[in-house]
Amino acid sequence: MPKATTDAKAADNRLKRKGAGTGRKQSKKAAKDPNKPKRPPSAFFVFMSEFREQFKKENPSNKSVAVVGKAGGNRWKAMSDADKAPYIAKAEKKKEEYEKSLRAYNNGLAEGKNPSEEEGSDKSKSEVNDDEDDDEDDDE
Repeated sequence: MPKATTDAKAADNRLKRKGAGTGRKQSKKAAKDPNKPKRPPSAFFVFMSEFREQFKKENPSNKSVAVVGKAGGNRWKAMSDADKAPYIAKAEKKKEEYEKSLRAYNNGLAEGKNPSEEEGSDKSKSEVNDDEDDDEDDDE
């Protein structure tokens, strides 16, 4: 019988050390806004989008994502800075567009406008249309 109590004490000690049951609550992340602009791709991802298409044409039977990723990564590493320049330029252009759209998005939030909400209506478009249809039926 003493063995059972020592086992229970050992288990209790292990739980205390691991921090189990300490009452800590997990923090909830803020909900993501679906209207917020997506971050722009890096030069490597711009390259990979083109490389994937080319790789699919050359290897139509390949279904492995890992093989495509490895081949693209190896090709990117082997490229010189001069070869990477067009992809870097495209990435910079996309980054500028992103920053412009992000500023516009943030200005809209600062003004108190929520682009996802329609102004002055809690009803969806279909409910509004249903109400209009009902009004027409009343006139007949």
